[in-house]
Amino acid sequence: MATEQDYWNQMYSNACEQSSPALMWKPRLFIDGNQWCALYGDNLQDGVAGFGDTPDKAMRNFDLNWNKQKAVELRSGK
Repeated sequence: MATEQDYWNQMYSNACEQSSPALMWKPRLFIDGNQWCALYGDNLQDGVAGFGDTPDKAMRNFDLNWNKQKAVELRSGK
């Protein structure tokens, strides 16, 4: 039987997933070579991309790269 802590842990997990950059910005998802690519923007040079062996892994990698790029932009004042 689930505990109250399990309930709150699941609620927190759901909230984090719903606020992921991939869900908010909806990058294009396509196969690029032998991997899936999640791309937001016109191209790899100007946009943000994530790659993975599955669509889920590409989206998760996109989230990581989105957050890294936004942190760099904040530090550089862009």
